[in-house]
Formats: sequence, C-alpha cells, structure tokens
Amino acid sequence: MTTESRSVLRLPLDRINWITSSFLIGTLLLTLTAVPLYLYHFGLDWFQVALFCAMFFACGFSISLGYHRLFSHITFKASWPIRLLTLVFGAAAFENSVLMWASEHRRHHKHVDHDDDPYNISKGLFHAHIGWLLFKLNADQPYDNVPDLQKDKLVCWQDRHVQWIAVVVSFGLPSLLGFLWNGWQGSLGAFLIAGVARIVVLQHCTFLINSACHAIGRQPYSTKCTARDSLLLALFTFGEGYHNYHHEFQHDYRNGVKPWQFDPTKWIIWTLSKIQLARGLRRVPAAVIQAAQRERRLV
Repeated sequence: MTTESRSVLRLPLDRINWITSSFLIGTLLLTLTAVPLYLYHFGLDWFQVALFCAMFFACGFSISLGYHRLFSHITFKASWPIRLLTLVFGAAAFENSVLMWASEHRRHHKHVDHDDDPYNISKGLFHAHIGWLLFKLNADQPYDNVPDLQKDKLVCWQDRHVQWIAVVVSFGLPSLLGFLWNGWQGSLGAFLIAGVARIVVLQHCTFLINSACHAIGRQPYSTKCTARDSLLLALFTFGEGYHNYHHEFQHDYRNGVKPWQFDPTKWIIWTLSKIQLARGLRRVPAAVIQAAQRERRLV
C-alpha cells in the first residue's frame, strides 16, 4: 500500500466530502451496473448514441471553451448567447458553478505543484485526478480571485441556481427527449446513457487534465511546473492536452498553438469570431513562443 493510500485511510470521517463523494461514486456505480442491465434487456439504438454524443460535446465544450478559456482565463470575449449556453451546459457537467470552478482553477495556476494548488500533482495522481474532490484536505477558500466574475450577472445567476440547472438539463432534458422518442423505455435509456454515463465519462475526461496532463507527455516550452503536452490526452480533453503550453501562456485562447495540433476548442472560438459571436481573441506573439522554446532547449 502506498503512503498516499495509507494517508487517505487515516482521514477522519469529517474530512470526507460526503455530498460530492456520494455523487461521484453513485454515478459511477450506476454506469457500471444499471447501464449494462439496460443494454442487456433493451439494447442500444441510434437515438441514444446521438443523444449521448450531443450532450457530451455540448457539456464538454462548455467546460473547455466556457468555464476554462472564456471565464477562467478571459482569453477572448463572447456574446451573451454563447456565455449563456456555456453556463447552462457547463452546469450540466456537474463540475460546480463557473464561479467556484474558475476560482479553483486560477488558484491552481498561481500555486501549481504547491500546497495551495487544489489539485496538486505532488500529492499523487489519485489526489490530482479525483481525491481532491472526495476529501476536504484544505480549508475552503474565498472567492477573492474572481472579482471580475462576481460582477457578471449571468455568472451570478448560474451560481445561485447551478444545482437546478444541472438536474434539469443533465437529467430532465435527455429523459424528456427519450420519452418523446420511445416512451418510458426511451426515457430510462436516455437518463442512464445520455445522463448518468455521459456525466461519468465527461468528468473523468476533465479530471485527466488535472492528473495525466501533469504526468504524461513532453515539456517543449517550460520545466517550471509539471504540466506536459500530449496529443493523446488532447484527443480526450477537447484539445486541453497541450498543457505545457497552456501553463506557460495561460492567456492564449489556443492550447494547441501549432495549426495542425488537435485543439477543436480553439477552432470553435476562431469560428465564433468570424461570425461575430466572439471577439478579442488573445494570442501570444510567435517571437515570444519561439524564445521560450529556445530557452527550453538550452536547459
């Protein structure tokens, strides 16, 4: 048993985040038991696959494009319909409100790999991936690093109603569409597949950024922290796998800065700018990027 595992087992019960732990473990158990049972008895049709994909990409891009690059790092500005959509479907990812998400993420960048980093990889892969959510190892932090978001009326609206938005959009919407497609059987299938299973898969894609993206890959821009670039992880994280670049140049709307690098989020942001739904896209000058690469090669 590892030192990390022994320390987790010694945690007092009041350090367990019971609500979050119950949800994360409960949805995982449902995915591993109820979903296979449903598929065994009723099978899988194209509508359920399409609904899973639609919800997965709507919520996933809302986290990557909205929660992360728009609200946490302000790498571009978006029109209110885009902001509203990312807030609604971001809530449906069940990753808390954007106010809390951005506050934790900005703290991660400020204190990366140190004790005040909420998902500090130095405490182990398990902690960085999901342990920091299951256990309350640090005191709750104030929202003193998101004063800009606290002035945003849409952000504050989402923060007040995030639980209801999440339940209605994540479970109610798929269940209703499934019922319209195939009655109660379709509703149950949509609830389990496009609701529960989709949440589990998407959350662990997000968690990979905090864990694997600090352990797997190359460091072409900086060795100041553990963040790494990985095409493989970019495929599962909507382009967020180029994490070494992101930590070195966090205010660039691109993570995959090379034109050929797989970063669908940057392509969507660029497309939105061409149809006047986004503006002010922030880019690090090529000379600055090249200087970082040259310095890295000299180390």
